[in-house]
Amino acid sequence: MPRPARPALLLLALVLGLGLALPAFPALAEGFTAAQRAEIVGIVREALKRDPSILREALLAADQAEGQARESATRAAIAQHARALFHSPEDPVRGNPEGKITLVEFFDVRCGYCKQLQPALDQLLRRQRDVRLVLKDLPILGPNSMLASRALLAAQAQGKYAELYTALLGLRDEPTEPVLKREAERLGLDWARLRREMDDPAIARRLQTNRDLAEALRIQGTPAMLIGETLIPGAVDLATLERLVAEQRAKQGG
Repeated sequence: MPRPARPALLLLALVLGLGLALPAFPALAEGFTAAQRAEIVGIVREALKRDPSILREALLAADQAEGQARESATRAAIAQHARALFHSPEDPVRGNPEGKITLVEFFDVRCGYCKQLQPALDQLLRRQRDVRLVLKDLPILGPNSMLASRALLAAQAQGKYAELYTALLGLRDEPTEPVLKREAERLGLDWARLRREMDDPAIARRLQTNRDLAEALRIQGTPAMLIGETLIPGAVDLATLERLVAEQRAKQGG
């Protein structure tokens, strides 16, 4: 029978013989009869006896194929939700509101990695005056995270989102209601109004929109950032942020 090229044969054999779920190969596997599939598996088993490194190569190729498929899916999701991600009029923005380079951050104020990222973002915005940072509250670490996000979005109505954001990212305390009250009043917020507006259904809808966007992008945790078509999971340093901004600026022609 005609035999596939070595990489395809290796991966196909892994699918058939080891039960791996690789998105690129079910259709190829279905094109063979049971006898042909058995022959392919037999060929690869014999090859593995002679050269065990084949398995490592095949698994590496499978990982690369899966990574490429995941990146393609992420780019498609970003394109599909671009307006909600980059240009929602409801979202708070730091840096230059008219900046040509947009960075989106999904964060949880209780997240240690988000706290670690904060100084690098602050430096980036001071050094790169054409960057706008869109903030997406994503409270995934329990009830206190949800409470803090609701307080942040309520503070936006009093023009104090950025101040409370900075305060909560710098907290060592848990953002319980008494702590939120203390921080809000320290910043000059009307606590009674803030506490009332934290229960506004519009805030719950905004947080659900952020969760839906994170799910569409397959975001697994915080922080997660977007720049152009690139999703950056986890905290990165200032040098990495500046490199990503420079690359995006070049893509945009300026």
